[in-house]
Amino acid sequence: MRARLLLAALACACSTGTPSPATLDTRNEACGFCRMTIADARFAGQIVAPSEEPRFFDDVGCLGRFVQEAHALPERAVAYVADHRTKTWVRADTAVYARVSTVETPMGSHLLAHADAASRDADPMASGGAARTAADVFGPNGPPRGAR
Repeated sequence: MRARLLLAALACACSTGTPSPATLDTRNEACGFCRMTIADARFAGQIVAPSEEPRFFDDVGCLGRFVQEAHALPERAVAYVADHRTKTWVRADTAVYARVSTVETPMGSHLLAHADAASRDADPMASGGAARTAADVFGPNGPPRGAR
């Protein structure tokens, strides 16, 4: 696993554009906020940055709290969240969020992320959810976007 993380970090370090999301291994990754094993990719998030190992999160709420409480994030860091319906990584700053009280998330945030409104509307589990903005989830500055 260490070799995979090193390769991912090197790939990000060698690129000149926005860092790409890393591959999540749900058998071996732990949340960078609460330390729980990440068992369900539908609720996951991550922060990637050049020359840094990716940091994974088991719940969109954990990612949001980490960003809100972080004093300094790596330069050019980008946050990604998994589309709840497709498990595809999407940039956290462009994702659509909903809080669905009837959906149990790993740490009880009840937050679901989707690539866009069409994906959210096609997800039966998102039905009846209350829309949330990126500022609601990540604080007034939103998630890291790779700029600095």
